[in-house]
Amino acid sequence: MDDVYIIKVKGVAKIPDYVQLRDEEFTLLAYFRVDRPDKALDKVGLGEKAAQIMEIITDLPFGKIQKLDI
Repeated sequence: MDDVYIIKVKGVAKIPDYVQLRDEEFTLLAYFRVDRPDKALDKVGLGEKAAQIMEIITDLPFGKIQKLDI
């Protein structure tokens, strides 16, 4: 997979926190709740790296775009 960028979006009220995975052209690859990443990561071929990605998500501030280096 080419460059992948990750963005953590803060939820409001009853809307939970979400994560977006985007490619080098910032096309949306996956959009999932922080507490339910498994199916979305499997669909884009990153299921085996879920633990690493969740560590990055935990430390990532809301609204910051970060290149995913895994």
